[in-house]
Amino acid sequence: MPGTKLVEQQIADIFKVSRTLVRQALNQLSRDKLVTLSPARGAFVAEPSAEEARQIFELRQMIETAMIRRIAETITPAQVAQLRAHLKDEAAAVARPDVPGRTRLLADFHTLLARMLGNEVLAEVLHDLLLRGSLIALMAQSAHSAEASHAEHVQIVDALEQGDARAATRLVARHLEMVAANLHRHPRVRDLGQALQPLAQVENIAGGPRAAAPRPRAGTRKASK
Repeated sequence: MPGTKLVEQQIADIFKVSRTLVRQALNQLSRDKLVTLSPARGAFVAEPSAEEARQIFELRQMIETAMIRRIAETITPAQVAQLRAHLKDEAAAVARPDVPGRTRLLADFHTLLARMLGNEVLAEVLHDLLLRGSLIALMAQSAHSAEASHAEHVQIVDALEQGDARAATRLVARHLEMVAANLHRHPRVRDLGQALQPLAQVENIAGGPRAAAPRPRAGTRKASK
């Protein structure tokens, strides 16, 4: 939970990596404002306030509603097909007990939309907001179901395919409102191992910790959440 001390050895044991890699990852997470580093006290999970959460989702509302209007006016059949393929992956992930995988895909939907405008700065800004929002979501253990989020994504793509900018904008706004509302309704994770274990399972299957990898430069980084 926010304020939890992050013990390097515990994280290294969970992910089965060296403490050096853990330290590198914590430094990166500190730059992303997900971890607070204190020279005297060590590393702690950042403590996003309710006001910070409100500001993050308010900013996402402003960015994504404007973004979706532009996309509705310019979207191509090839881009619709790309979104449909992503939705297919989402549906498969939602059907599995793979919380990290489906969370990442649900977030990637938003950065995929941003990249369809050809604006990498926009995609990176949204990526960073999604990262900060993911901490809030993890710590609040949102019960807003993956199935509901996926269904809302399908409705958004349907509206985009029809070129209905008004409907797409309304759907995106409601989608973000529902996600934000659910973050305030449910108890926080109280154990670091509980919070990280699902991620560790995915990393071990993938062959290594993505979190410890160097952060790509602007224009090359792939968004995630």
